[in-house]
Amino acid sequence: MPGTVITGLQWGDEGKGKISYILCRDADCVVRFQGGANAGHTVVVNGRKLRFNILPAGSAAGAMPCIASGTVVDLDEVFEELDLLESIGLGRRLMISRAASVVLPIHKRLDSRIEEVRGGKAVGTTRRGIGPTYSDKALRTGIRIEDLLDERALREKLEILERMHGESPADLKELREMGERLSSYVGDVELFVNDLLDQGKKVVFEGAQGTLLDIDHGTYPYVTSSNTIAGAACTGCGVGPTRISEVVGVMKAYTTRVGAGVFPTEIGGELGDKLREAGQEYGTTTGRPRRIGWLDIPLLRYAVRVSDVSWIALTKLDVLSGLDELRICVEYEADGGSLKIASPSVKLLSEVKPVYIQVDGWGKMGEDDWKKVAERGWDALPDEAKAYVETVEKLLGKPIRIVSIGAEVGMEVER
Repeated sequence: MPGTVITGLQWGDEGKGKISYILCRDADCVVRFQGGANAGHTVVVNGRKLRFNILPAGSAAGAMPCIASGTVVDLDEVFEELDLLESIGLGRRLMISRAASVVLPIHKRLDSRIEEVRGGKAVGTTRRGIGPTYSDKALRTGIRIEDLLDERALREKLEILERMHGESPADLKELREMGERLSSYVGDVELFVNDLLDQGKKVVFEGAQGTLLDIDHGTYPYVTSSNTIAGAACTGCGVGPTRISEVVGVMKAYTTRVGAGVFPTEIGGELGDKLREAGQEYGTTTGRPRRIGWLDIPLLRYAVRVSDVSWIALTKLDVLSGLDELRICVEYEADGGSLKIASPSVKLLSEVKPVYIQVDGWGKMGEDDWKKVAERGWDALPDEAKAYVETVEKLLGKPIRIVSIGAEVGMEVER
């Protein structure tokens, strides 16, 4: 069975949680391998909205959840989401890497202070302490999950952090209590996952954020603090690249981003507001309104390339219904020439001019209309909607196998 990586192809918020749920229905294990509680993966099952920030959303489908060493862990979120899994009848199953880093109260305070220092150049962080936790990890002064189980080691590391930051990083007693609660879930995730793959089991690696937020391959500095492309599943979990059988790229039928940063195809005014409301484009983690734009093929081609995407899941096609005309950016004008694929350099993207094609939209469809499409399949989509999907598929050179037409699981068609 395959090792399948799910990666976002835009600035995050592509609907990876739902796609992970779908792919995890026959999976044995699902792994979060990077990021932390700055992610917000939502799954709607039987009318109930399930929100995950640190556990992989695919675990709601029954796959064993793992949190790998490449993550930074907010302990409170772990316990809340274990309660969530228990509430839907799945029990409190989890393996968390002993090498995963712990987000401390000092990290959240630092996150807010750093944003304030940046002033008008703030990057729009969620202020969940993600960047400062990764910084301490890189400085080799961070707290790991295994340290919570060793009071002497924990005390020594907290003392170092206090000298570094000039204030108390966290309460020793509280961390030890959390460590005790977490102790039965701690293990060697990398060994566990490799054993599953050796046995022919299916493992899904659930990425967070999106390619254009990758700290090395995104719109730096308006990015997250970890690698988000497919290759991060290998380093963040501890599996070799040959263990990955397929990479599933998830993208919306349009583009969104949260916070500051360049956005070549951004839509302003009434149309942008209309699409934001139709798609309920507000952050799962922060509640912030997302910026809206037309589909950006040059950046999508880049995202497909750097993760070597096998196939694509397209989400939120239903949001575009009721528009007479749709636009797709197919290339950029730059320095007197054209770019069909573009790296997400802020300098480059701030100077390009999007070149659009126009395609026909389709009539307004209600929830009942979309339910009928989900029941009947691909052929029941309006011809213009099918043409839109096929155009995107042709422009990106990758098959689109799942088209999501609603938030709830079951509201999708497969091709």
